[in-house]
Amino acid sequence: MQFPGLPAKRAFALCLLAGARLAAQKAQPDFENDQAIVNAPHPGIDVPGFARKMHDHPLNRVMVYLHPGGELLHYRDGSTKVLKWQAGEVQWSPASGLHFSEIPSANPVFSGPMIVDIGIKKAGDPGKVASAALDPLRVDPKDCTLELENSQVRVIRVKLGPRRSVPLHEHVLNYLMVYITDGNVRETSSEGKAEVSPHKAGEFRWSGPSRQRVDNLNDKPFEAVVVEFRN
Repeated sequence: MQFPGLPAKRAFALCLLAGARLAAQKAQPDFENDQAIVNAPHPGIDVPGFARKMHDHPLNRVMVYLHPGGELLHYRDGSTKVLKWQAGEVQWSPASGLHFSEIPSANPVFSGPMIVDIGIKKAGDPGKVASAALDPLRVDPKDCTLELENSQVRVIRVKLGPRRSVPLHEHVLNYLMVYITDGNVRETSSEGKAEVSPHKAGEFRWSGPSRQRVDNLNDKPFEAVVVEFRN
């Protein structure tokens, strides 16, 4: 996919037309607490003025992309950054200065959320231990893989085949579960309490430290990303 550079005036005009297709942040977040702020923008929604004008990102972010695409970030100093991503890709996005976004016209339009944008509100705590004896990366390394890790977050990708399970495992940090695929899973706690939770791609949920088994109840693969907060 090619995103040729454009003169500033023309790029800004295109931004006015396309900015609402992929907003960097909505006026009201989809979720916020003392650790994270989460936005899951839809293409075509009206986000008055935000992505159509210069804005910045004061927080480091984890970006979970649900569909393939890209954008151009035009910075105040005249530089341009080209972003590209694939469906299901996770990227670390450091805090950045003033810019405006241009969405290439070649980008496909989807009816559901385009991304899940997770802002990290606190610095990492070096004293926070991210894993334990029942860490999912130890318990089930085939289905649970490390996506990225730094001082603020640890991101684990979970990919389960049809009717496959992750055995009893433990998250010792607060975390956000982001669903990459539609699905239907059963979570059974260490005390034996079971809960079935259907979900759609792009949905997410916040959870505190927990210990559970996860079963994919569908005849289709299940995929999710777990963003653990080291703060």
